[in-house]
Amino acid sequence: MPPPQLSPAIQTISNVRLHSHSPDPTTYDLTFSNEQTLSSIAPHTDTKTSPNTSPPPLALPALTHPHIHLDKAYIHNSTTIHPQTGSFQEALTLTTQAKSTFTEADLHRRSEWLLSESLLNGVTALRAFIEIDATVHHKCLTTAIHLKHSWRNHCHIQLVAFAQDPLFSGPNAQTNRDLMHSAFTEHGAHIDVLGTTPYVESDLESAKKNIQWAITTAWQLDKHLDFHLDYHLDPTKGALVWYVLQCLRDVGWVKARTRKRVMLGHCTRFTLFGSDEWERLKLEIGDGEHALRVSFVGLPSSDLYMAAPPCALPPSSSCDSGSGPGSGSGCDVKEGGVGDRVRGTIRVPELIRRYGLDVVLGVNNVGNAFTPWGSVDPVALACLGVGVYQAGTVEDAELLYECVSTRARAAIGLEEESENRVCVRAGGRADLLLFFDVDESGCGIVRPRRSVAEVVWDPPSRMARAVVSGGRLVRGRGGLWDEDVFGFV
Repeated sequence: MPPPQLSPAIQTISNVRLHSHSPDPTTYDLTFSNEQTLSSIAPHTDTKTSPNTSPPPLALPALTHPHIHLDKAYIHNSTTIHPQTGSFQEALTLTTQAKSTFTEADLHRRSEWLLSESLLNGVTALRAFIEIDATVHHKCLTTAIHLKHSWRNHCHIQLVAFAQDPLFSGPNAQTNRDLMHSAFTEHGAHIDVLGTTPYVESDLESAKKNIQWAITTAWQLDKHLDFHLDYHLDPTKGALVWYVLQCLRDVGWVKARTRKRVMLGHCTRFTLFGSDEWERLKLEIGDGEHALRVSFVGLPSSDLYMAAPPCALPPSSSCDSGSGPGSGSGCDVKEGGVGDRVRGTIRVPELIRRYGLDVVLGVNNVGNAFTPWGSVDPVALACLGVGVYQAGTVEDAELLYECVSTRARAAIGLEEESENRVCVRAGGRADLLLFFDVDESGCGIVRPRRSVAEVVWDPPSRMARAVVSGGRLVRGRGGLWDEDVFGFV
């Protein structure tokens, strides 16, 4: 299916509210240039003879997926292969089974479901993981390259050549490495990021080889680097992050030498850190020009489903003995009892504020055995964060919005960091998300969202959202707002 229709280039957006803590904020007129940038922001001047009685929309920076799996999206809609135990090993096995049935048409259909729903929710940039292994070879990659081209006017798609499977252990290790190498040889111009999963290796030495290979290869190819890392809650197993940071320091992956960034995803083992380990992490990353270009992405919808400590009970339908983050259901249960089902995910707001780390939020998976629940809406993810992190203040909500918008965009290397993270700013790319006050119920009742916090606490539906991508309005179906505020070229 083709991407959603785009309007002609926008010249102005009139009478909009911007982020403000004022109870009666000024409204503004936004002017756009032909270079797809927001050229100016000025206080609104009403020149219409018949005033528009509709409340002015709230204009915020567009959303970003810093970590999402494109080729595995909505597998449950296309197969009857569904999870039974909820374990990580089961998810790997079921996904490998599903991948053996992938066709080009199926990959296109499911990927476009994800892209279209993401765009209409307000996502204009995403880092998409594409698996390369002995099962799918380059099938998923070539499909993703086609989609990256056909959707280029709608959203910026960063492609990750991703090794979910082992590269240094198991029967397919050499084949998987060869396929990764050939992906960059044959399609390197279209690939932005190299990604691997060290914890799927069968032993610590192989995991370290995985890390060394990924860092060396990404550095030589001048690509961003993205690890799925330390995805477990086992206090008897150490964290691999220290080895990653040392290897990055050894090659000189610091701000003074490269603009390419390193992202570490999941990292649920960090929830067992004490204050000394957090201080060590901050110190080893460093600051200034000699700081490592390292960011972290929390993936709570997946982590809450799967990241559990080892289970003390014998294997059962809800607690198996496999390895990985879902090796148990986190049970601390006496026979016949209910017990605690512990989960872990990194505490995003706290790591930003207390330790000064660069941390963002990502959706990760939708509709598959790794995450069979949830939607692609990053604002809904920010809303989840309010409860998960006990982050209920206005300032918390604003920070969570940053983590799925401007902060996330900077973390994947699409723009430099900015202090005005929930503010629309002149000179920035013309990617905006406007929230209108609309009658979503059809009952003639409108409940407004006047602030970033109100948007995060109770996200408006897609019908209340207007998306501007590259200075053009995305014209999806179902919007209850009108286009009176937009002036087109």
